[in-house]
Amino acid sequence: MPKRGGVAIVGAAESDLGAVAAWMSPIDLMAQGVQRALEDAGLGLADVDGVFCATTQARTSAMSLVEYLGVPNVYTDSTIVGGSSFEIHVAHAHAALEAGLCNVAVIAYGSTQRTVGRRAASVREYNPYETPFRPFLPATAYALAASRHMHHFGTTREQLAEVAVAARQWALLNPAAWEKKPLTIADVLNARPISDPFTVRDCCLVTDGGGAIVMTTTERARDMKKPPVAVLGWGQSITHASITSMPDLTHTGAIASGARAYAMAGLQPSDINVLALYDAFTINTVLFLEDLGFCKKGEGGPFVAGGRIAPAGALAVNTNGGGLSYCHPGMYGLFLLIEAVRQLRTECGERQVEGANTALVHGNGGVLSAQATVILGTPATI
Repeated sequence: MPKRGGVAIVGAAESDLGAVAAWMSPIDLMAQGVQRALEDAGLGLADVDGVFCATTQARTSAMSLVEYLGVPNVYTDSTIVGGSSFEIHVAHAHAALEAGLCNVAVIAYGSTQRTVGRRAASVREYNPYETPFRPFLPATAYALAASRHMHHFGTTREQLAEVAVAARQWALLNPAAWEKKPLTIADVLNARPISDPFTVRDCCLVTDGGGAIVMTTTERARDMKKPPVAVLGWGQSITHASITSMPDLTHTGAIASGARAYAMAGLQPSDINVLALYDAFTINTVLFLEDLGFCKKGEGGPFVAGGRIAPAGALAVNTNGGGLSYCHPGMYGLFLLIEAVRQLRTECGERQVEGANTALVHGNGGVLSAQATVILGTPATI
C-alpha cells in the first residue's frame, strides 16, 4: 500500500471554461491546463515525466497529449471510467511516484462538448438490454435512482431542489462559475422537465473546459512554489456499468471507496472540513452524503434541507458551485480536485472555508457505476 501522505498535489489550474474559442480541441484544453498548473507549481514541461489523462473525445488521449506537449518517453496512464477517472489517476500516480516510475506527474482533462455538441463529444455505446427502450441517458438512469430513493425513504422534490439551490449560492461566490443568477426551490421545481422527477435545474451544466493538477513526492514538494496538498487516502469501487445492473439503486460504490479512503487516511467523516462531491444530478449529492458517512442511509433528503450545505450552512459541500452551477464539461472529476486544493491552500476568496485542513473529493463515473474517493490534507495533517 502506498504511504499515507507520501505524495502531494503541488499545482492546480483550469483551462478556459464555459464556451471556448472556435477550433480549440480537447487536447488544446489539456495542454493549456497543464501549462497553467505547472506555472502554479513553479515547474516547467522539462520537469514532467508522468502524464495521466482521459477524455471521451480522443481514443488515445495520452498519446496525443504526449505528442502535443513534446515530452517523449514519459510514464503514461489513460484509464477511463467516466467522471471518476481523475480520482483514480491520483491513486495510480501515487503508486507510480512512490515506485520511482516518474518524479513529476500531471493529470489532465479537456472537453469541447458544448461547442461541438454533446452527442458528438460522447457517442453512447449500444446496449441490447436498454437501448431499444430509448432511455434519455444519463438523465434517465439517475432519475431512476432518485425515484427509488423517494419511494423507499420519502425523499421529496423540495429536498432534491435544496442541493441545486445550495450549489448556486456557492457559484455566486465564484467568479469562474457559469451560472450567475440566484436560484430558488420554486425555480428548480418549475423548470423545464427532463426525466421525472428531474427538471433541468436538477441536472448538470453542459460546458466546455479542462484543467490539470501536478503531483510529486512529499519530499520534493517541500521545495515547490506553493504549500503542498498531501494525498492522505484513496479508494475505488466499480459495481456495474448499466443502471439496470446496479445492485441497489439507493446504495452506491461510494460506501466501499469511502471506507478504503478513510482507512488509509486514518480519518472519519467528522474529521473532514470540505467536501467536493460529483453532483451531475441532485440525487448524487444526497446519495454520496449518505454513503460516505455524513448522515445515515435514507436521511440525505432531510440532511440537506434548510441550507445545511449552502455557504451559511454547517457543512461545506461543492464550494465552487459544483457541476450544477460552476461547470460540467462531460467528466467533472478533475474540477473537484482543483477546488479541494484551492480550499486547502486558502485561495478561494469569498467562498473560502475557514480553518480548512482536510478535504474529501468523491468522483462518480458512468451511471453511478465507478466511484472513487480521495482524501487530501494540508502539511499539518501528515
